Order: sequence, then structure tokens, then C-alpha cells
Amino acid sequence: MANWLLPEFIQDMLPDEAWRIERMRASILELLRLSGYQMVVPPLLEYAESLLANGSHDMDLRTFKLVDQLGGRTLALRADITPQVARIDAHLLNRQGVTRLCYAGSVLHTRPAGLMRTREPLQIGAELYGHAGLESDLEVQRLMLQALASLGISGVHLDLGHVALFRALARRGEIGGALEAELFEVLQSKDVAALSARVSGLRPEVRSALLALPQLYGGVEVFARARAVLPAYPEVAAALDDLERAAAHLQPLAHSIGIDLAELRGYHYHSGMVFAAYHPGSHDAIALGGRYDDVGKSFGRARPATGFSMDLRQLHGLLAQQALPGGILAPHRDAPALQEKIAQLRAQGCVVVVDLLGDQSMRGEFGCDRELVLCDGAWVVVEMKS
Repeated sequence: MANWLLPEFIQDMLPDEAWRIERMRASILELLRLSGYQMVVPPLLEYAESLLANGSHDMDLRTFKLVDQLGGRTLALRADITPQVARIDAHLLNRQGVTRLCYAGSVLHTRPAGLMRTREPLQIGAELYGHAGLESDLEVQRLMLQALASLGISGVHLDLGHVALFRALARRGEIGGALEAELFEVLQSKDVAALSARVSGLRPEVRSALLALPQLYGGVEVFARARAVLPAYPEVAAALDDLERAAAHLQPLAHSIGIDLAELRGYHYHSGMVFAAYHPGSHDAIALGGRYDDVGKSFGRARPATGFSMDLRQLHGLLAQQALPGGILAPHRDAPALQEKIAQLRAQGCVVVVDLLGDQSMRGEFGCDRELVLCDGAWVVVEMKS
């Protein structure tokens, strides 16, 4: 095998893509900075027990592990930055009020998340700690939609769900852990036949509610149907109220909004409202998020928390690939007036490339469409001749 080949689903980013993605990253981080979010940069490598502290089996399968040759302990390459940010909030910052943090960095997956996805996503996101109300859910959901819009991604469909709804039914029905895990699996696949077999021994109101969940998806009309068929438990009513208010507030920012009360993505991780953004150009969600109030418990300091994340490499594939602006080619000369002109142009934001070789046959490799020429004793920018 050629030693320049890369592993499956691992790719280089070449200059045009890399610069476009860097602009996308800077645009989103600036939006978050202006919204009061402070940036953190966690390490790529940590002890495995820290990165896998939430006990998610799915996250464990996605995580690369290795042995530390210095200490002999098991290390892991992060597959998600969110647990690291929770650790930073819990122990390094240790603030008592609301904390807003953002991040951007590579993560590594043992397997790709989708058919056309890389195993090295460039994850960017935001997390809000210290507030348990709907207001913080709405803040991060708005920011997620605004970030997508800032990149020029339109036609976004937003899906909303609420993990607390299923948790309430499981608790009220006194459902054991093994059966709860089975119900989670069949609800995710919307396998009604398997669901019917597994709920047959439950109390009638819980059984009928669980059987209704796979049918409770669609537009905002779902709320009326849900209130008619689900038991009037206070926690169920509160979840439906929050979802309805969120849908109303977010409608101006999304092309469409869907409700799915059987959506339990991240059930072992999230604790409240969950959300995902979709685009017609992608089979997979292009941004994900939700409330995860228990994540800090693994680090000894549980705090209310909600956040979102997205993969810049995936988003880049949805955008029209416009050519980057051309630069200005400058000759290689030790002339003070020329160096002053180059410095002036660069200070104005122009890309100026010095032609070290001076080979006419290679001028097309620089990506320049203009050049600096000496005209009547002054250096001026002119269109480059083909």
C-alpha cells in the first residue's frame, strides 16, 4: 500500500476548502462571542474515564482508545467535545451563576456517523450552564439557527422532542431498567409491533401512552393530539408546554418545524428538550443539541446545561463552492518602494504573493488575477494577462 494513502473516511483539507472552513469557523465563533460566549480549547487526548464519564455505550463504541506509555492508564481521543466543556465548567471555572462557553476543534470517530461523513469531524458548538429554564433552551436553539443562516444555509427544518416525556412515563409505570432500555430501542425504530409486545403488562394508561408516542409526530398540531391521548401527569404537561412555546418562538428562524415525541436521541445523555436541524441537501442532521442537566454529575458538580454542536466539514459540503478572491502577484525585487506597496496592500486586506521563481509558466499556480507592475516610476495593480 502506498504510504501517502489515508485511512478510510479520513481526508486532507486542501487550500480552498481549508480557507472556506476557517472563514465559517470564524463567522460562527464571532456570533457566539458577541452573544457572550467565552471560548475554551480542551485537549484532543484525555483519560478514557473522563471522556466516557456519562456511560454512553454509543460514545464508548465511537471512541479510539490507547495506553499511555508514561503512566500505563487508558487514554482516549475525544469523539465529542461536550463532556470536556462540562469538565471545564465543573472544575476549572467553578462559577456559581450562568456560564456560556463555546469551542471549535477536531474530534475522531471509530466509524463515520453517516454514509458520506468523515471520521474526523470539525466540531463547533456552544454550551450554557447554570440555568434550568426554557429561556436558555431557546437561546442556544436560536444561536444554532442563526449560525446556520450566517453561513448561507437556508431551508432548515427543525425537529423538536423531549426526553423527559418518556422518562416520566417510565417512572410512573415503574418500568425496570432492562425493559426501559428495550422500550427505548423499539421507540427509536418506531417498531409498533415490538412495542405492543413489550408494554402488554404495564398499567393501562402508561401502556396506551407508550403505544401512542410513535404516532405523535408532525407539525404543531401534534400538541393537541398529545394532550388528548397522553395522561395528564404534571411532567408530561410541562414538557408539552415547553415544546409548544419553543416552536412558536423559533418559527421565524426555521423554514419548518416538526415535533416528534418518540425522538429519544441521546436518551442516556440528555435530560430534557432535544433538537436537530435538517437540510434538503443532507440525509443526516446538520446540527444537534439538547438539555443534559446530569452531565456534570460525573465530575462531581451537576449543573443545568444545554447546548448545540455541528460539523463544519459537513456544512461545507452544503454550500455552493465559490472560488476564493484572487490575489495580487508581485515580482521578487529588493526595492523599498515595492516592499512599501506590498505592505500597504496587505494592510488593506489584499492577498499579495511574491513570485520567487519568476517563471512565467508557473504563474497560474498562485491563484492571482492581478499583478504589481512598475509604471512611470510607481508600483500599480493591473489585471494579470492570461
